[in-house]
Amino acid sequence: MRNDPSPAATASIRLGVVSFVNTLPLIDGLEDLDGLALRHSVPSLLIGQLLAGDVDIALCSSIDYQRSAEELIILPVGMLGCDGPTLTVRLYATRPLTEITDVYCDTDSHTSVALMRILLRERFGVDPVVHDYNAREHTADHKPLDWPDAMLLIGDKVVTDSPPAVRYPHQLDLGAAWNEWTGLPFVFAAWMARRTIDRELLALAAALLDRQRRHNVERIDRMVNRRAVPRDWPADLAADYLKQKLRYELDDRAIAGLERFYEAAERHDLCATRRPVRIEPARS
Repeated sequence: MRNDPSPAATASIRLGVVSFVNTLPLIDGLEDLDGLALRHSVPSLLIGQLLAGDVDIALCSSIDYQRSAEELIILPVGMLGCDGPTLTVRLYATRPLTEITDVYCDTDSHTSVALMRILLRERFGVDPVVHDYNAREHTADHKPLDWPDAMLLIGDKVVTDSPPAVRYPHQLDLGAAWNEWTGLPFVFAAWMARRTIDRELLALAAALLDRQRRHNVERIDRMVNRRAVPRDWPADLAADYLKQKLRYELDDRAIAGLERFYEAAERHDLCATRRPVRIEPARS
């Protein structure tokens, strides 16, 4: 039976979502709610779909809030983040990180690439050349490239298409490195909308997304068995990942971490300007 949380649920809200295992606590079950239509993509493409009007709200990479051609708002109803190691946002290198000159970066994410560049400059004193890397196809510049000397991977493929550990003795979990440097959580993605969105639609979407997230965090074991294991995740690893590694509430510490990231991105010329974080509807 489909859920109908309010009479206003007859509105059609188009959500741009990511289908990685790490987003399950945010999106699982949304497809069963009246008034919502899910459109699946990878994080790096969602900002374009949002600005084009193809979706009303999207789980966008956090750096895209600053890089967007128009001002956006962030909904205070959930995030994809961490407060320490992430497991699935990882830099692999065949040599010490202080010696790398080029990094092949997973094209699925904008935020992880920006975070990597900040950390490498600030903590390791290097500024390598960044190359696009299609990690699913193992190609760069339309040519096969199995395992580059230095590579940034995000998402499920870190587990389900794991690079050979013997080739990469030097690895950096970006979430852990950020937390060690700042003492703050890191926000990889958040629900965003254009400022022109209808406010009634926004309020309805916020209520639905917040309620579903709160429901989902209480049933992670069920999601692991139904959603993660069929994607070749070991059940115990997926459970630890979703329960212990990741954070989903956009609380005050997470917002402080987001502001710190934006300050660093501006300082390192990774965004043209720094917009203040605008959150709507106001948090209760």
